[in-house]
Amino acid sequence: MKRLERWHMFFSIHQMKAKGLKISQIARKLNVSRNTVYKYLSMNPDEFKQFMEGMETRKKKLDPYEQRIIQWLREYPDLSAAQIWDWLKEHHPDIEVGESTVRSYVRMMRKMYGIPKRVQQRQYEAIPDPPMGEQMQVDFGEMKMKNLQGNLVKCWFMTFVLSHSRQKFVHWQDRPFVTKDVIDAHELAFAYYGGMTKEIVYDQDHLLLVSENYGNLILTHEFAVYVRHRGFHVHMCRKQDPESKGRIENVVKYVKRNFARHRIFISVDKLNEDCLAWLDRTGNALIHHTTKKIPAEVFALEKQHLRPVPEKMQTPSTSITRTVRKDNTIWYEGSRYSVPLGTYDGTSKEVGIRVNESTLQIHDVDTGEIIAEHERSQRRGQLIQNTNHRRDRQKGIAAYFESVRRQFPDPDLASSYLEEIRRLHPRYTRDQLQLIQKTLDQAFQEAVDQALRYCVANRLYRAVDFADAVNHFSNSCEKTSSDRSHVTQLSGVDPAKWKAKPQIRDVEIYRRILRGG
Repeated sequence: MKRLERWHMFFSIHQMKAKGLKISQIARKLNVSRNTVYKYLSMNPDEFKQFMEGMETRKKKLDPYEQRIIQWLREYPDLSAAQIWDWLKEHHPDIEVGESTVRSYVRMMRKMYGIPKRVQQRQYEAIPDPPMGEQMQVDFGEMKMKNLQGNLVKCWFMTFVLSHSRQKFVHWQDRPFVTKDVIDAHELAFAYYGGMTKEIVYDQDHLLLVSENYGNLILTHEFAVYVRHRGFHVHMCRKQDPESKGRIENVVKYVKRNFARHRIFISVDKLNEDCLAWLDRTGNALIHHTTKKIPAEVFALEKQHLRPVPEKMQTPSTSITRTVRKDNTIWYEGSRYSVPLGTYDGTSKEVGIRVNESTLQIHDVDTGEIIAEHERSQRRGQLIQNTNHRRDRQKGIAAYFESVRRQFPDPDLASSYLEEIRRLHPRYTRDQLQLIQKTLDQAFQEAVDQALRYCVANRLYRAVDFADAVNHFSNSCEKTSSDRSHVTQLSGVDPAKWKAKPQIRDVEIYRRILRGG
């Protein structure tokens, strides 16, 4: 509220009180709280002036972040206060501020800087919460995000929520879901929850349902096999009946608005990692506005009522497929598994995987040949890599080392010198050898030998130092060679003439010449 408006309210309250209006009547007419009326009536103009001056100088807790909040609001006017609160916690982990404080501050900033927000609300029919461990709801969503280059990237996600505790789980993909992906997402969700519910509620999706057939559900073959194996009951919502799965629809909206909106896309792995952190930090950690409880705390009780999932899902005859990533790994159950170098060929190459209790086999989808086998990881976010799948970065270095060593006039001294370079610069051994090789190709052997001994004596174990030393001694060698080029050796001359001596004149003769005599 601006200063002039506060003064106007102050005088209006006192005038109405003088006319005999009651406190509640004044509060209703001015649309303020009764506490405000009491506070303004308790002050005279001088006291109110001091109060106003104190209001102007008082600092707010979020003032240090004002410019950043304004930048967010101007760039994304549809941001909610809840998402700004989450972003503040993400970018400033040490901040201690409540949601109501952020909401009031954002409201004030919007009014002060003229950044309005249009609020759209959707109404749902209230449905009583089912018992613990009874029901889970599932739905799909998609979102466009900008990548580091500023281009739009479309991502798809699948969300799960326990109907009683409102505990959420989200899994992202950079391609549309197929039935096998849906099954994998279920397994990830069951692992995240540590169990499954008796009933799962779905929308009528072509990945799961072929036909409703007047109440008789005809599931897709792969999904029907999975449901039979896991033994949970499927509840398909009727068409145009979103209220029956309102909980999951709220989750889809929540994920889009609070987590995904305006987020920069780096990779699908990074997206899933950030989303799990968001669930722990915000999605499942804040008080639910309907239940007035924290989902994570209620889930700690509901988890005891979930049905156990004792065995992993056996892969059907048509194995699960995965796309080989450019770093020659595949993604499965939140971890990366390596394949031999060269499996990635620059295209969207797919491989099949067969899952057992403790192992994971990766095979060629065309020939069926097993190309990799790994121990299954029990933790998410791990890189499981066979040693024979890693590039031998020392392969070729030994041969290159020996080739360069042999080009020195003194190979034994060069060997100890090059070994020390390799010890001090292990990551750049090849680069060091390349510069030394280039220097050797352009230098005199004498200069190379002198430079080597100089570098060893002065402990100069860098290729650039060796190159500078060779350049210095090469200049000396060229000068010496140039001086010697003016001397003509005697050849084919009588050796007796070598002993001939020139005539030596007396110095007095030169003096007479200089005097003109």
